[in-house]
Amino acid sequence: MSPLDGLKNVQTRLVHCSVAVAVVLAMPFAAAAAEVCSASKTRMEAIDPHIKGEIAALQFTGHPSDMSGLAFKREDGTDITIADFKGKTVLLNLWATWCAPCRTEMPDLDELQADLGGGDFEVVTVSLDRKAPGKARMFFDEIELKHLALYYDKGMALFPALRSRGMAFGMPTTVILDSDGCSLAHMSGPAAWGGDQAKVMIKAAMMAD
Repeated sequence: MSPLDGLKNVQTRLVHCSVAVAVVLAMPFAAAAAEVCSASKTRMEAIDPHIKGEIAALQFTGHPSDMSGLAFKREDGTDITIADFKGKTVLLNLWATWCAPCRTEMPDLDELQADLGGGDFEVVTVSLDRKAPGKARMFFDEIELKHLALYYDKGMALFPALRSRGMAFGMPTTVILDSDGCSLAHMSGPAAWGGDQAKVMIKAAMMAD
């Protein structure tokens, strides 16, 4: 065996060892996620018959993913995560003032929060504007959004985090989360969230918790 062949063999073994270590390290996290989201499949089944009409573009996530660690900020700059909404069904919406479809659906999201928001459900709209929260606040005031809390992610980390899980391909992006912070369904693009079909689906998700 030549020195070059020996070097190649060593490199191959190192790659195999690295992959094996990565798999072993990932197993506890995968197991933990599966345990946290163990009830989510049943909740997906509960909303399945109601994904039609004006919200027909919602897609199931396949394997529910634990989103409780997703972090962003309140309007006052303090940190918050999806885990802070534990116990509530959540509609997570990523938007920006420069996104025309996002602007169009915000009144519907405000209406959805007004009708169903409370102890069991929350619409969580997170601005990705680089000049947030100021620019987002101006837009909220301009169109008189009265029921939505203002959250923002100036670093725009949420979008790639969702995209890496196959849930974000354009703006706006919406994810339906159950009371454990696990993903049930997602959509890229606007929808009539203030409409009857959206409210029926959300109520089904809440009842399944």
